[in-house]
Amino acid sequence: MIQSRRGGRHHRHDAVELNITAFMNLMVILVPFLLITAVFSRMAIIELNLPGSSNEPVEPQEQTFQLEIIVRQDKIEVGDRNQGLLGIYPNSDEGYDYAALGEKLMQLKERYPTKTDASILLEQEIPYDTLVQVMDTVRVAQEIVEGKTQVMRSDLFPDISIGDAPVLDGGAS
Repeated sequence: MIQSRRGGRHHRHDAVELNITAFMNLMVILVPFLLITAVFSRMAIIELNLPGSSNEPVEPQEQTFQLEIIVRQDKIEVGDRNQGLLGIYPNSDEGYDYAALGEKLMQLKERYPTKTDASILLEQEIPYDTLVQVMDTVRVAQEIVEGKTQVMRSDLFPDISIGDAPVLDGGAS
């Protein structure tokens, strides 16, 4: 017996449903997890003031106090752009003397209470960590209150500009 072409096996083409239950379960877990962790991954940002354009006309001004902190490989210098150096703090065996820098800045803040800006000038090859520690010292003073375990914080010079340190006369940078 010969079967005809039409009468042979019949293939049914049923529509196959896509099972997305496992995928939906994954999304239900993954989306809230990503949203929750995104809140904790913020970066701390320190705002800096950049110098203005040098093409602007210069108006004659009275000489005011302009705080400059120069970070060199072997010391930190504190000075006034108009009057010159106010203090030099050489490195100790442990590194830069941030405590002495902080004390000098607190003295300057007492003399100039309305002053809020400072310039930090760095020599070449100064580590980024040093810049951040100097910026923290310049921005905020931390004092331990006697008889208490609290640390008092007060603003010193929170408006910070950064730049390159002037080259020393000996040719060393």
